[in-house]
Amino acid sequence: MSFSCPLCNHPHSQLFHQDKKRPYWRCPHCALVFVAPPHHLSADAEKAQYDLHQNHCEDEGYRQFLNRLAQPLIKKLGRPGLSGLDFGCGPGPLLAQILTEQGQKMAVWDPYFAPDPAPLQNSYDFISCSEAIEHFATPAKEWQQWLQLLKPSGVLGIMTKRYLDQAGFANWHYKNDPTHISFFHQQTFEYLAQRDGLTVEFPAADVVLLQKQN
Repeated sequence: MSFSCPLCNHPHSQLFHQDKKRPYWRCPHCALVFVAPPHHLSADAEKAQYDLHQNHCEDEGYRQFLNRLAQPLIKKLGRPGLSGLDFGCGPGPLLAQILTEQGQKMAVWDPYFAPDPAPLQNSYDFISCSEAIEHFATPAKEWQQWLQLLKPSGVLGIMTKRYLDQAGFANWHYKNDPTHISFFHQQTFEYLAQRDGLTVEFPAADVVLLQKQN
C-alpha cells in the first residue's frame, strides 16, 4: 500500500512510522510526512479538538510563543503599513493583534473560527500561518492559494515544528495530536522554495520565512 503525497503529488510514499493509532507515510521526493485520509478526523471531531485549546489573547505566555514568528517576520518586512493575512488564525487571533500593534494592516481567516471568504479575495504583502499548516489535509491546495494571494516580493511566515529524522519522529509528542496530519522537514521547505522560486530562511527551529522573487 502507498499514498500519493498531498503536497507534491509524488505517487509513491513510504511507510515511515506506525503507532497504536495510525501509520505515517513519508514522501521520498519532498520529505513531507503525512497521515493518509483514512485516518483523518471528521470536521466535527477536529473542531472539538480545537475547542479544547486554551489560547487567549491576554495570555502573556502565548504572546511570547507567537513572538517566535512575529519578531523575525516584522524584521523581514522592514516597515509598517503593509497588508497581511493571518491564515488559520484560530479562535483568538493574537498573532494578527501583535502584527497590528507593529503597524501592519491585518486581515484574518480560519475555516472554523473566521470563515468569511472575503479576505481570500484580496492580495497581500505578507501571510502569517502559526501552528496551522500541520493540520492541512491537502497542503498543496493551501500552498498554491498562498502563492496566488501574495503580491510580488511577498513574504510567507510559517510556524510549525519540524521533524529531524525517523528515530526522533518515533518519540515526538507533536505527532500525537490527532489533528496533526502534515509534518514538515527543513528539506520540505527547501524543496518548495526551489520549485516555486522563493528564498527561504529558518530563523528558529519551528519558524520558516519564504519570499517571492517577483
